[in-house]
Amino acid sequence: MVQHAKEQIRGHYRMAQLRAALRADLTPAEVAMVAATLTEPEQRLFGAMPRYDQRHCLDVHHTLVAAGYDEPLLRRAALIHDCGKVDDHGRPMALGWYVVATILKQIPGLYLAVARYGGMLQPIRIYAEHAWRGAQMAAKAGSPPVMVEALRHYHDPNPTGLAALLKWADEQH
Repeated sequence: MVQHAKEQIRGHYRMAQLRAALRADLTPAEVAMVAATLTEPEQRLFGAMPRYDQRHCLDVHHTLVAAGYDEPLLRRAALIHDCGKVDDHGRPMALGWYVVATILKQIPGLYLAVARYGGMLQPIRIYAEHAWRGAQMAAKAGSPPVMVEALRHYHDPNPTGLAALLKWADEQH
């Protein structure tokens, strides 16, 4: 009974996330903040993400700032932490693939097998590797090594430093 209730709550949460993604929008103040916070190459990484990922990154950023974390490199990392979900041709991951990845992650062995396979399921591989990919993209954009390391490790099981703070804020959304 308790497990069923937890699954029902998780299902409602995921549906709310989907609705929010479909309605994602940025305020003019947020657009200005992104421009003032990120370097020009980092702004291009932010701009390449679909609106729903931009909204999520802004929400993670706002969570950190509201909790009193105002470290500039952490704020910059938060704003681009999902940039690795864009493929090698600059195409963002379609929203439907997020749904597939979320379902597959409930069966870790299958998720990892699909992520290794690639092929026509390449978006799942990109999703699984997005932290590493985003760190590589940030390094190419000239982001400082401390920021690149936070991006690379925020999905690790036990990250430290800025990566741990980024993981905490990301898990709030």
